Amino acid sequence: MFFKLHSAAVVGLECGPVEVEVDIHKGQTHFAIVGLADMAIKEAKDRIYSAMKNSGFSYPFNFRILVNLAPADTNKEGPAYDLPMAVGIIALSNDLAIDADDAMLVGELALDGAVRHVAGVLPLALYAKARGWSRLFVPEADAPEAALAQGPTVYPVKSLSQIIHHLVGGESIAPYTQPIDWSEDAAEIGELDMAYIKGQEFAKRALEIAASGGHNVLMSGPPGSGKTMLARTLPSILPRLTLNEALEVTKIYSVAGLLKSSFIKTRPFRAPHHTASGVALVGGGRLPRPGEITLSHRGVLFLDEFPEFPRFVMESLRQPLEDGIITVSRAQGTITFPARFILVASQNPCPCGYASDPDQRCVCTPLQLVRYQKKISGPLLDRIDLNIEVPRVEFEKLSARELGEPSVDIRERVERARVIQSERFQNSVIHTNSEMRAADMRAHCQLGSDSSALLKEAVVNLHLSARAYNRILKVSRTIADLATSERIELPHIAEALQFRPRAE
Repeated sequence: MFFKLHSAAVVGLECGPVEVEVDIHKGQTHFAIVGLADMAIKEAKDRIYSAMKNSGFSYPFNFRILVNLAPADTNKEGPAYDLPMAVGIIALSNDLAIDADDAMLVGELALDGAVRHVAGVLPLALYAKARGWSRLFVPEADAPEAALAQGPTVYPVKSLSQIIHHLVGGESIAPYTQPIDWSEDAAEIGELDMAYIKGQEFAKRALEIAASGGHNVLMSGPPGSGKTMLARTLPSILPRLTLNEALEVTKIYSVAGLLKSSFIKTRPFRAPHHTASGVALVGGGRLPRPGEITLSHRGVLFLDEFPEFPRFVMESLRQPLEDGIITVSRAQGTITFPARFILVASQNPCPCGYASDPDQRCVCTPLQLVRYQKKISGPLLDRIDLNIEVPRVEFEKLSARELGEPSVDIRERVERARVIQSERFQNSVIHTNSEMRAADMRAHCQLGSDSSALLKEAVVNLHLSARAYNRILKVSRTIADLATSERIELPHIAEALQFRPRAE
């Protein structure tokens, strides 16, 4: 006897088809699962046995059970195949007439027959929509996530017995029909608001420019000057996620198993420690999973104590900073993950941290200072748009009772600048000024004679590379957008040049 059901395998952030083929015939009791299944899938044999027994179904002893997960040359992992395997075995062993040709099933079984959450439900639902399946059976906890795809009818499954009764025409499972609320969660006024940062007007202006155009930032200053707090307030001034961006981010977190609610409404903020490995940052594993670079997609990646990261980890940022993607190659294949984020890095000016502090004496030797500054390579520094000094805040500013400009007001200016950019690039695949390519810059970054003369002088005197020249133009375009200026004027170029490293 033979029975087939449909499921899918998550590969990177995309899905591939998996047919769950079940065959039962008389013989010595045996249960085998084939088709490049990992250990979590092979352990399903014991989960299925207990789930069937505790759900009131008899287990087919004195039968040989063979489950094939086709195609056989695709790696499969995770417990999401428990549910279709159990349904196929019950259908054959009890000779039930089950119609599941237009359905996809995913879910992990508990020993009592309950259906548990599985990772990657949103990409599975999007795949079911693309394949034209009309029904999607998922764990009850994952139904809100599956509904985001707005594709097949989603059936929230509580238990193994419930889905069997539904498929044989008994008590039906009510489809999930709750409306989807895409509105952003109300922001709580707390310490992560720009209003509570005392002083640091230059740094806050740089973060406003970074948020408006998607530019990367490197902050340098002594310990305690506020670099970390500045970085953590950046998400509060970033524009709200669009529907498509929210789906992108939710899909990534779903695959990574980090989705704490049905979907993500706020921009990610990731801050890995400097001891993080290259795989943790870039992503990887036997079957590649997203790393911190991808988890910060459409949000902020904050690297505190930037020079303390291993050199090869820092250099792995080159491709995503330039292209907005990260490619992970393994023996099983090559996976490309999205990685369009704002990099915010911070560093001390020297090992002891006080080389730029007028009130503290630096104890580092010249050799230590040179070695410390060389930890960040020139090509990587070239990919950072805004280099800012964050000095120690004076007592008068720290003790002042007045609050600064709140994040909500800054966000309004940022969103106006983003609207200008969205209209500018409406027929393009890019979204912000930082993503502009040569043709876009030629069309949207034209300079007047005085602006061109200033930029030429800067390129010659500061020995700027072609990449640095392009990044100055992109930052200038963003500053012009904040000023609602159609052209890049002299003040915009002058301000952009203030954010270049002084060493150049």
